[in-house]
Amino acid sequence: MHPYVMSESVKARVLRRQGRLFAHTTINPARTALVVVDMQNYFVSEGLAGTIPLSRAIVPNINRMARALRAAGGTVAWVQTTAAGALAHWGRHHEHMLTPERRARRLALLEESNEAFRLYPMLDPHPTDLRVKKIKYSALIPNSSDLHEVLQERGIETVIVTGTATNVCCESTARDAMMLDYRVIMLSDGNAAHDDAEHAATLDNCALFFGAVMTTDEAIARLAPVPAAQAA
Repeated sequence: MHPYVMSESVKARVLRRQGRLFAHTTINPARTALVVVDMQNYFVSEGLAGTIPLSRAIVPNINRMARALRAAGGTVAWVQTTAAGALAHWGRHHEHMLTPERRARRLALLEESNEAFRLYPMLDPHPTDLRVKKIKYSALIPNSSDLHEVLQERGIETVIVTGTATNVCCESTARDAMMLDYRVIMLSDGNAAHDDAEHAATLDNCALFFGAVMTTDEAIARLAPVPAAQAA
């Protein structure tokens, strides 16, 4: 996966609209959640039907962002797609947009008892992190998960979206987050798609309309320091 570089035309449009490239000069960790989307074996491990090979390359950046935000007092949420409830809440997609063979394979592999449902083993979740199961592409659309309610209970205002695929579940979650009035950040080196073109097109569109696009280093650098009383 080649590093994402925002085109000059997109950059100029973002600057005209908001006056600066990043609307987020600082990130308040206490009000921020890292939302890690679908980094489970079905989408990441080699040899499975839903595998996005480039997703393995972003694992170190996701772990690094999670460690930094966690240490600063923020929230980390690991979101996994489940087959449970998929046909009841999203049946037409499975009926009309998947072949019978692909539908059966997808639902079987995303059963919560299947190894393919589990998080990719190179990820580093902690016991204090949130674990969320979603049914649909977006984790924030109704009848998909309880992520919005959980984030609201914690007073979260900013979501940093990582995971796979950039242009499917990550984009869907980021768009809905913006429309629910969260501040949205997508990490250019913390998301992965099937190819660089799909990845870049989604990040361009996000920067233009839905939120900020930055690297893991840029996001970590914007984390506000932990207050001395909290660090003691």
